[in-house]
Amino acid sequence: MAVTVALAGDTMLGRGVAERLALAPAPGTLFDEEIRAVLAGSDLCVLNLECCVSDRGEPWPDPGKPFFFRAPPAAGGVLAELGVDCVTLANNHALDYGYDALLDTRAYLARAGVRAVGAGADLAEAREFAVLEAGGLRLAVVGVTDHPEDFAARATRPGVAWADLGRGVPRWLTALVRRAAEEADAVLVTPHWGPNMTTRPPHHVVEAAAALRAAGATLVAGHSAHVFHGAGDHVLYDMGDFVDDYAVDRWLRNDLGLLFRVTLEDLEGSGTGWAPVRLEALPLFLDYCRTTVARGDDWEWVRDRFSRACAERGTAVTVRGERLVVEDWR
Repeated sequence: MAVTVALAGDTMLGRGVAERLALAPAPGTLFDEEIRAVLAGSDLCVLNLECCVSDRGEPWPDPGKPFFFRAPPAAGGVLAELGVDCVTLANNHALDYGYDALLDTRAYLARAGVRAVGAGADLAEAREFAVLEAGGLRLAVVGVTDHPEDFAARATRPGVAWADLGRGVPRWLTALVRRAAEEADAVLVTPHWGPNMTTRPPHHVVEAAAALRAAGATLVAGHSAHVFHGAGDHVLYDMGDFVDDYAVDRWLRNDLGLLFRVTLEDLEGSGTGWAPVRLEALPLFLDYCRTTVARGDDWEWVRDRFSRACAERGTAVTVRGERLVVEDWR
């Protein structure tokens, strides 16, 4: 028995993307047909929604914060139509337009049938995991971010599930992962961690990934750098960007990314239960406010960089058509 889970990184639907969605609120506005087919052909889909979804609020009062992202209410329906089952809101843009906009985000997503983790009306809701079901698999999704601290939810205040991962994985988070593992067949932890525009994970991210795996995470899929990193030990250290209107760094090429698909199988006969057995990655080209499949030199650049990054983690990548594949990912 097998289930496929599509995973994507930073999905920013504000600013220029929001303007396009306001004119044409449909998945084809954002992604080409092949990308949409990958999502439609997957049993589950989870991504990092790096914006709020609302038409209310004022920019967060931080004079040092340069960017504020807000998508129109129609974005919830677009994500649902795209096939997204769950998003994490645990990131540094969930409160860009304040508490009301965050609550709107959860409401619009819920109305569209899209689950949300990593942020909520209070600390308990922000830290709660969601359980997705497909093909006999119950997959728990946990969202957490290591920045910014001033977005952290409190007992009676909206915000994000914040953890200072630079000081290690806190007890509440390991306990949450363990509880998720007890209540579901597999656990996906999706952290927003580390600095922007880096080519490999910092030491504290590598250590945090190992601690999350030890606590019971079946799979860890990170984001924040805007540049994809390598994969190893059932960890995607950073998935890069999925759609945005960002300025492009000519060296780091944050306009090139990957859409991941993980196959999990029920290995109960081996005593391990559900586990990832295969990783596929489709190279992407992020044009302004629209993402397509990478071709030609761009595809080769992604292949070479991902292969090198994975090799640093002891993971071998092979090519199967347009896809970059890690076979027998056990």
